[in-house]
Amino acid sequence: MPGHILQTCPIGIIAEQFVKASAEMGDVGRINNMSPAFGHLRNSATPRCQKGASGGKTLDNGLWHGIIPQRRTGGNGRFGLPFSDFIDWDEAGHDRLIAKVPNGVCNLRLITVTRGGLKTFCASNHQLPIGVFRQNGSQRRCTFQNSLFRDHPASDQNDRLLDWLVDEPALRTVSGNANLCGQGVIDAKTAYLSLFTFAMLMLVTADNLVQMFFGWEGVGVASYLLIGFWYKKDSAHSAAMKAFVVNRVGDFGFALGILAVYALFGSVQFDVIFAQSSVIAATDINFLGYRLPALEVAGILLFIGAMGKSAQLGLHTWLPDAMEGPTPVSALIHAATMVTAGVFMICRLSPMLEYAPFALDVITVIGALTAIFAATVGMTQFDIKRVIAYSTCSQLGYMFFAAGVSAYPAAMFHLTTHAFFKALLFLGAGSVIHALSDEQDLRNMGGIWKKVPVTYAMMWIGSLALAGFPFFAGYYSKDMILEAAYAAQSGVGSMAFWLGCLAAFLTAFYSWRLLIMAFHGAPRASAQVMSHVHESPKVMTLPLLVLAIGAVFAGWLGYELFVGHDMKQFWGASIFILPTNTAMEDAHHVPSWVKLLPIVLASSGVALAVLFYAYWTSMPARIAAIFRPVYFLFYNKWYFDELYDAIFVRPAVRFGAYLWQRGDRDTIDGFGPDGISAFIYRLSGMCSRVQTGFVFHYAFAMLIGVVVLVSWYYLRFKGA
Repeated sequence: MPGHILQTCPIGIIAEQFVKASAEMGDVGRINNMSPAFGHLRNSATPRCQKGASGGKTLDNGLWHGIIPQRRTGGNGRFGLPFSDFIDWDEAGHDRLIAKVPNGVCNLRLITVTRGGLKTFCASNHQLPIGVFRQNGSQRRCTFQNSLFRDHPASDQNDRLLDWLVDEPALRTVSGNANLCGQGVIDAKTAYLSLFTFAMLMLVTADNLVQMFFGWEGVGVASYLLIGFWYKKDSAHSAAMKAFVVNRVGDFGFALGILAVYALFGSVQFDVIFAQSSVIAATDINFLGYRLPALEVAGILLFIGAMGKSAQLGLHTWLPDAMEGPTPVSALIHAATMVTAGVFMICRLSPMLEYAPFALDVITVIGALTAIFAATVGMTQFDIKRVIAYSTCSQLGYMFFAAGVSAYPAAMFHLTTHAFFKALLFLGAGSVIHALSDEQDLRNMGGIWKKVPVTYAMMWIGSLALAGFPFFAGYYSKDMILEAAYAAQSGVGSMAFWLGCLAAFLTAFYSWRLLIMAFHGAPRASAQVMSHVHESPKVMTLPLLVLAIGAVFAGWLGYELFVGHDMKQFWGASIFILPTNTAMEDAHHVPSWVKLLPIVLASSGVALAVLFYAYWTSMPARIAAIFRPVYFLFYNKWYFDELYDAIFVRPAVRFGAYLWQRGDRDTIDGFGPDGISAFIYRLSGMCSRVQTGFVFHYAFAMLIGVVVLVSWYYLRFKGA
């Protein structure tokens, strides 16, 4: 019996396909989503859905087993079950379901099959099944598969559908390739994350540069796979390729640094390198035709690798684009873990870098410029994940210039506290996106703080820690970095201090700009979106609560161990600082105004953001119009992407096209296979014209041949 398939996309586009009847196979139809076929509707000879002991349905199909929970909805038109946070019944149409899961969490597409009084849906990104819905009069009941889908909604990138349509008296199945559905997809992401974890552990536990490099490349590969997880999106696979290429530029410098270290020390083992660094410091090396201090060259080359991995100015362009990956991935690896690998490497190599003062100055300058650059860009962006990504870039700049002034413990301290509050902000942003039905633009948010109180509170905690307000984690770590930069009493240290203070002001400004635009003011989303705004389920809010504890208490708990009185005992021989570099010790004795200035600037940034975006809302646009060139400079990320496109990308594409056309096509193929085949073709054409079919032509040719042969014989042997 034929039925209709309704597809409802998150953007509201409805496509209708028809299920055609077949006498031979029962109800058989091809369901198309943007043309690729992903399933068939068939009669099942053997029912696989049985009555369970709990009154639910048991499912045994080789992929799922066990009781499927059933619950009735309440009077609000929303499913009263765990997935109610992801699915709403369309009260207006009464014929379809509406997906409201944000991009990066689930990005659901909704397939509704209507057959009599039965509605079966598959909510998915590329058709991952999550349940079966049945309407019987005024009662609505929904059955879901096991906790795999309740806890981890994911996608099947292979456009395969596996779902079950229960009807009376027979079971009908919508089936595709079972082994490519459900668990297999989740296993793919799990495999990538496991690979990343393994590579990161290899990196941090390495006792030599080669093992560190292997772990370094491993996290790069995992990053590439996870950024491009939604590979059917052009922006996702472009971002993955960009991250891969930019990081390979930095990794090339890292590889050269390893070779330089091996040439100098004859080993890549850390204990050998550290033991000989004081002696090698007086050695020169021939690099690019110049005699240069050996450790300075090696240190800068190694730092280039750190620049790529930790998104420092010049090799930073990949990090904001990396937000195309799933939001939890962005939080866990691109904000809290992987990007800090560069900072870890610099601190790990402190016994060598301490004898390379110029390399440390370079690290300080690049870190300070990165901190202010990312802060200026972050305050003009509207994508909520990109704002936090640029915040990550800015905070990494703090860590680097701390290491550059020999305040390695302060850098590691901020690395630790930053992991808590930045992961909190990223996951909080994911919760906001989830609540607003896949919306990421701050200009389309607002007016939701009462509807998502837990997420709102968590974002406040993360922002307070990021801005460095007293008693939050960032207050202890970031302020210590600024105090150490001031205490360094050097030109680059002073520059880093003042740029860091300005970045602290801008950080507070764009943090509260994000909070106000996302949660406060009049709602700017559509009425339909606002009607579905709700708090995230516990699977999303519980991690926020755990991270919030770290964002509040990590600084207070770790202060004495990381940078306080117990610092030397805690770090032991893992960090080495020359006795002449006293920035860490002097940081505890800086003037009071140095300690108070970051707090004053952060408070000023918050006040300015509240004034501009809560009360004087026309002022940001007016300021942007007055300072239009500066605004567009910041909004367009200082035109780094355009600059690199003009200097590297387009010339490389043109050069590649020239080599392809002139080298490959015209030369290699022209004189090789294509040329030989063309010559043979022309030769055969000429020979074919000789074959006329007339006997007298062949006789004439034979006569010519005899004459030639006789002439040759006479001329050859006439003298004999």
